[in-house]
Amino acid sequence: MAAPMPTYSAVVAHASAFLGELIADPLLRRHLLSAAAAADGGGGQHTAATLQALSLISDALDTAPSASPSPSSLRAAERLLLSLPAATPLSCLLSAIASAARRRGGAPSAASAVLDLFVLDPALARHELAPAAFEALFAPRLLPVMRHFATRRASAAAAVASAAQFREDSRSDETAALSAMRVLSLMSGAQAQEMRGLEREYEMVLDVNCKAYALYLKKILETGEAARLSPPPPPPELVFTVGDGDMSAADEEASTDADEGALSCVRDNPMWAEAEGDLYPRQGSIKGRRELMRPPSLYPQRVSPHLIVQQQRQSPQVGRSGRWSPAPRLREEPSPATPSDDSTEDSSIELYTGKQEKHAASPLSKPRKAQPRDDDGAGWARLSPEPSSSPMGGYTDLARQQQQQAASTPKDFVCPITSQVFDDPVTLETGQTYERRAIQEWLDRGNATCPITRQHLNVGTLPKTNYVLKRLIAGWLEQNPPATPVPPITPATPATPAVAVARTPSARMEAPPLPFKINSPSPDNTGSQASAPSPTSVIVQASVESAIGELRAAVSCLCTSEELAESEKSVLRIERLWREAGAAEHAFFSALAKPAVINGFVEILFNSVSAQVLQVAVFQLAELASRDDGVVQTLTRVDTDVDCLVALFKKGLVEAVVLIYLLSPSVEQLVEMDMAEALVAAIRRVEEADAVNMCVKPKAASVILLSQILSEASVGRDTTPPVPRSALVSERFVRSTALVLDAEQVEVRVAAMRILLRCIAEDGHCRSSIVEKLPLGPVLDAFHVVGDADKFDIVRFLSEILKLKKRSAAERVLRAIKEGGSFSMMHTLLVYLQSTTPEQSPVVAGLLLQLDLLVEPRKISMYREEAMDSLVECLKNSDFPRSQLLAAETIMNLPGKFSSSGRPLARSTLLKLARVKERYRPPQSQELSVVRGADGGGGEDDAAAEDKAAWEWERKTAYAVVSHEFGLALEALSECLESKNAELFAASLVCAVWLVHMLSVLPDTGVLGAARVCLLRQLVLVLRSAKHGSDRALAMVALRSFMNDREGMQDIATYIKDVLRTLRELKKSSGLAFEMLKLLSDGQESSIDMWNHKELNQADCSSNGEVTSIVYFKNYIFSGHSDGTLKVWEGSENILRLVQESQEHTKAITSLSILPSEEKLYSGSMDRTIRVWQFRDGLRCAEVHDTRDPVQNLAVATTMACFVPQGAGVKALSWNGGSPRVVNPGKSVRSMALLHGKLFCGCNDGSIQEIDLATGTLAVIQAGNKRILGKSNPVYCLQLHDGLLYTGGAPLDGASVKIWNSTNYNLVGSIPSPAEVRSLVVSADLVYLGSRNGAVEIWSREKLIKIGALQAGGPGCRVQCMAVDADGDVLVVGTSDGKIQADVATVRGPSSFCR
Repeated sequence: MAAPMPTYSAVVAHASAFLGELIADPLLRRHLLSAAAAADGGGGQHTAATLQALSLISDALDTAPSASPSPSSLRAAERLLLSLPAATPLSCLLSAIASAARRRGGAPSAASAVLDLFVLDPALARHELAPAAFEALFAPRLLPVMRHFATRRASAAAAVASAAQFREDSRSDETAALSAMRVLSLMSGAQAQEMRGLEREYEMVLDVNCKAYALYLKKILETGEAARLSPPPPPPELVFTVGDGDMSAADEEASTDADEGALSCVRDNPMWAEAEGDLYPRQGSIKGRRELMRPPSLYPQRVSPHLIVQQQRQSPQVGRSGRWSPAPRLREEPSPATPSDDSTEDSSIELYTGKQEKHAASPLSKPRKAQPRDDDGAGWARLSPEPSSSPMGGYTDLARQQQQQAASTPKDFVCPITSQVFDDPVTLETGQTYERRAIQEWLDRGNATCPITRQHLNVGTLPKTNYVLKRLIAGWLEQNPPATPVPPITPATPATPAVAVARTPSARMEAPPLPFKINSPSPDNTGSQASAPSPTSVIVQASVESAIGELRAAVSCLCTSEELAESEKSVLRIERLWREAGAAEHAFFSALAKPAVINGFVEILFNSVSAQVLQVAVFQLAELASRDDGVVQTLTRVDTDVDCLVALFKKGLVEAVVLIYLLSPSVEQLVEMDMAEALVAAIRRVEEADAVNMCVKPKAASVILLSQILSEASVGRDTTPPVPRSALVSERFVRSTALVLDAEQVEVRVAAMRILLRCIAEDGHCRSSIVEKLPLGPVLDAFHVVGDADKFDIVRFLSEILKLKKRSAAERVLRAIKEGGSFSMMHTLLVYLQSTTPEQSPVVAGLLLQLDLLVEPRKISMYREEAMDSLVECLKNSDFPRSQLLAAETIMNLPGKFSSSGRPLARSTLLKLARVKERYRPPQSQELSVVRGADGGGGEDDAAAEDKAAWEWERKTAYAVVSHEFGLALEALSECLESKNAELFAASLVCAVWLVHMLSVLPDTGVLGAARVCLLRQLVLVLRSAKHGSDRALAMVALRSFMNDREGMQDIATYIKDVLRTLRELKKSSGLAFEMLKLLSDGQESSIDMWNHKELNQADCSSNGEVTSIVYFKNYIFSGHSDGTLKVWEGSENILRLVQESQEHTKAITSLSILPSEEKLYSGSMDRTIRVWQFRDGLRCAEVHDTRDPVQNLAVATTMACFVPQGAGVKALSWNGGSPRVVNPGKSVRSMALLHGKLFCGCNDGSIQEIDLATGTLAVIQAGNKRILGKSNPVYCLQLHDGLLYTGGAPLDGASVKIWNSTNYNLVGSIPSPAEVRSLVVSADLVYLGSRNGAVEIWSREKLIKIGALQAGGPGCRVQCMAVDADGDVLVVGTSDGKIQADVATVRGPSSFCR
């Protein structure tokens, strides 16, 4: 099938994928850059521009691994690279990386730079620099060339195989492939030279085709997206051969140098000896257990096993006779780093292992019936991995002696990767020893872990040679020299040992070296090098041979029988034989790990209904899977196999969970399996004493899998929880999980701990059950061996179980943490704190601080200082809001007062100090009831002891926090109180109030004064303007603590007005507010004598006539005058400064009104107009509305205005136009106010009405009075404030001002002023009454008691209008003699302030 035509988008996508992986992996990037640098000129000097570009790109990518690299550095590097006179592989690779890292518009240029690599040096590009790009872009096009050379290689190998005369009866698909690969290492010099020539030609042909195709792809990139509109040009023709004249002089020189030692090079080359995967990836290949089994690369290509098999099927059969016909031996070892191949049963292949076996069945073939045992012992050879002592055709004495020597070689002298005796051993930091060239190749392949322990390696270069081990090996080799090739001799009989062959040190150099290969052995497999039973023991050999025979028969029955009962008996018989195997256990494992046998066990799982058979089958599969990843791959090939295991587990076969765990399903698969409830049931189940002893306990496997499911569920909180909350927080489940914390495996302990953390998050009441069954020692010991993420989970877990209701119980847990581990937990936490992230350090610091405070705080404590430094640093670090919040919550938890659910009670306890009355108390304060008492009740003595322990702990923690750096934590909390984050503000407020309150009861060290400096202004601001009443109550508690000394009272006097105003609002709901109010009023309930007014300034506007109206808005004063002038004033620093004036009205301005929401000023005038003014950029008239009547008074709303005309009634005018309509036509209105669509009118006859403008409904608040002595009693002024209606007029009945409830129209109060009130204004604290003789009376709004009086204007003038600012601090008065006077209201502190 022809390769698909390349497109612009495909080229860019494949190149971007390769470069994206390169940018994300710094180790891979440095490796490729080093290779490119070494290839440029053979290590010559690079230009300064290239080196500078390399430095810029490396710095940009290495210094910002989690963020976007600096675009400026990348662009500078690209400019340097473009200035080079000639391109090199290093410069091309750097250009590609820089363009790809820019991300915006750099993908096409990056792809072009990648293609330049293949134009400059195709071999270097596809082998070293860009193999992934070659496989994605070039390999599909070059497949015909690869097939052509693969066929030529297969033909050459087949010819050599025919000459070797292999035994015909031992041929199968698998053994043929292995035999052909064995032939490669046994080629003669001429044959090897011919094969090398073929490889050189193959590389040259690939070079020519790569260059041509790379130029073709560059043309596609240059065409760009426009190529979609027209078909792309045809690709260049493929070249299948290159003449000798095309070889360069350098190639000929290299070829000449390579001729020396040709045979040894061919036999010793790892690329020849390594068993690679297929040339073309097959369908159905899957990922292995750790998803590391990837399809094999298409380069560089050697002889593929399945191609050799196909070729040998067509070649003549090989006879049995011959000079020397070595039988292939293979050993299966799981190798995650090596691609699997179906023809070799997904296992690594290694020659010369000293062990012989044949495959019973291919994983792709159907199970075959067991063959009868041969008389010559061939059946023994099929299953036993030990050297056979029976006559076997094709075996030589050399092979047998090598087997015996391999069996007797000390396992510590053998490399676990190469399975050969060490030549240059190196010991890594994990304690494992490997052959230097083997581990170096392992690392060069991109691996970064130890092959056995899987621990991460941090080695830039390998360690020095282990000379001690090397000397031991040398001494052992002198006593046991390797065998030398000798002519074949008569094989030994089973009862007679093999004849020893004379071996000399010189012969060791002539022996053909064993092929070198990289494997990935597991710890279980490395143990296979141990010495086998003595070959001279006839009894052992006989018993093993008998067991093998029985096993063969049982396996054959399992795989071929159509009767379920017979297959079930076979399963039980196999289990019995394996249990009694003894010395033949490894042979049993090799025989049972075959895919055909595994499939037989799976068929039993599908069909059997016997609990015993199912349990035994699952047990055997779990044992096999725990030792060989090939078994895992076989089980995971078919999804229904895994589904069957899940179904069995849900039905009660708990052993199945172990096998599911060994299959390593992904978290998504675990969630899809819907097995969370079954896992919970397995954890709750009590383990039976006679349970099967599996490699992993079912409860441990269940804990690990459930932990993974819950972790996935915690990421997506919006989804339905996989486990019902009732099952997760049940006492039986929690206690069973807590017992698992004592497990031997650290992974199981960590998983159990995470489940318990989830249980605590769901229901904090389970803490007591956890603590009751908690084995702390194993958890603390696990802290020293796990990674950073698991360490933080352990710290979180320990912090959570400390949130207990009983202080004594919490201190017992603290003491157990401090003393329970094998190492000093405090020192371990200190080291961890110094290296942890900002988001994690508050929790770690909080735990460390609590451990240090178990005893009375000392003057100097390294642990306490480090913990407090970390908490303060987190509080001040605004770049990490999450870290700030965690630090504040950590301090808030330090008092040690928690509810039974673990919720901190610090806030509720402080609100209790505010003595908030029951009806005003927030819901949180109800948790105060759980502070006292113990679970299940207790005597008064126990409660007193608990209270004493809690108080001592609170005192110690508060002292430790406030004494650190003279209150540095208080300064940090003050900064957090300015945050806009509601959670951070709330937590910081609780912490600050608690610390200030504790400072009032701790010995005075001067920190209280520092706290006032840091927190007083913020606390007053919270008291004045907090949205929640509980926050204001907390601020009040802190301010009360400041009032205990003279300096604190003086500092509070600065904010006395705001404090008093708020205290008066809170005194009905808080006993503390009433107490503070009395204290600030020198013991009196009223604070009326504390107000003081002084004149700010006065302006004379008599030239403009009377001041008819005045309003105050945002530090600006607007005044209207009788000559139509409108003036704008600014009041600051005791000066009234005229800002602007306008004379657009032709007659007197009778009223001014402001809509704060729209920032518009409305003026009504006797010239029959209403003007709308904008004052954002200076005062200017925006609209003029003709009223057709003089405007006596004006009230405005968003959609309409109401004004009093010359005659009776009130006219309502819509801003959208139309004629005004008349309301209340039967009354002559003197004053009015408009609020929420309701118009309040004060009339000349003394009546007051409320009119609903929407419905026209009229309600009478006060009926009118008849004229007395011919005089009317008008309502001169009225104002709405805080739900109350204030009306002013003549002093009838001894009161000139009456106060009405605007909702039910009830009279709620009156002001007994004797003056005739012509104007009034109400602030938050005071009521100002303007009279006709120029006096302004000041009354307390709360007590309705006169406080004082002011004189405005000159003699004989009257007060026309008044206004106050939004805070009620400044009063502005306009008089009939044209004067504007501003007075400021201040509060006199109590006399105790000045004592």
